[in-house]
Amino acid sequence: MKLKDVEISKIANLPTKHGNFLIQSFKEGIKEHLVIMSKDYGDIVNVRIHSECLTGDAIGSIKCDCQAQLNFALDFIAKNGGMVIYLRQEGRNIGLLNKVNAYHLQDMGFNTVEANHQLGFASDERTYEIVDFIFEHYGIKKINLMTNNPDKVGQVNIEINSRIPIIVGQTTENKDYMAVKKGEMGHLI
Repeated sequence: MKLKDVEISKIANLPTKHGNFLIQSFKEGIKEHLVIMSKDYGDIVNVRIHSECLTGDAIGSIKCDCQAQLNFALDFIAKNGGMVIYLRQEGRNIGLLNKVNAYHLQDMGFNTVEANHQLGFASDERTYEIVDFIFEHYGIKKINLMTNNPDKVGQVNIEINSRIPIIVGQTTENKDYMAVKKGEMGHLI
């Protein structure tokens, strides 16, 4: 990805309930991604690559563990330094309309992977090229990656010093979703 293909905002302060951060936006086509970071983050950067989940992150849905993972990451970087790269890839990058259609299929008994397949999508449509661009922009060479997703480990082109697990538990409402993430998608939970 070339610099001319991405528009980058200025850096601004972002006080939150988790702590005080800096924020910067990276516009890639119609998608506007965010980096939420501590003022200092060291040579080996603690990073959470978080894909947007409007229903979980903003509305508080308990069908998934997305909001809990985001909160974990923000609390972690507030204490230890680092950044959250918030990618606009709703519903594993199938979009909000298709995500709601997948929810409907889940209501009919399909699991999250089966619902995506019924709609003609792969289990996970996310891509991470913009993440490599963001790392290059900040001059980051080595990270500690906050994730349970082994696929994400293989998709970013940077040295990963360690993987920081995000264990946030499960609820009655998301236990089947969590079982699919572990059993069918190989998540380390």
